[in-house]
Amino acid sequence: QVQLVESGGGLVQPGGSLRLFCAASGSYSSIGAMGWYRQAPGKQRDMVATILSRGSTSYADSVKGRFTISRDNAKNTVYLQMNSLEPEDTAVYYCNADIRSIPLNRLNNYWGQGTQVTVSS
Repeated sequence: QVQLVESGGGLVQPGGSLRLFCAASGSYSSIGAMGWYRQAPGKQRDMVATILSRGSTSYADSVKGRFTISRDNAKNTVYLQMNSLEPEDTAVYYCNADIRSIPLNRLNNYWGQGTQVTVSS
C-alpha cells in the first residue's frame, strides 16, 4: 500500500517561514514527478510547485521567489520551504506524486492527507 505522509504545517505570523515534508512509503518501483498543491476554504485545489525526478521545477506565479521545492530521491521525500508567508497562503497543503507500482510498473497518482498552514497575526 503506497502512502504519502505529510508534516510540517502549522500557524505562523506574516513574514514567517515553514517547511513542509512529504515522504512516500510502501512498495513501489520508482517515483516520478512530485509536487505540492493547496486548497483554501471555498476554493479549488491549485498547484503550488512541482519537481521532476531529475530536479526540474515549476512554481505558481504567486509563490515564485518565496517558496522552494526540493526532493531527496534516496529518502523518497519532497520538501517545500516557504518564506515570506502571507495570509493569502493560508490553505491545506497536499503532497502529490506519480509512483510506479510493483510488479506491473503501472504509473499511478497519489495524494497525501493534507497539512494545514495558517498565516495570521
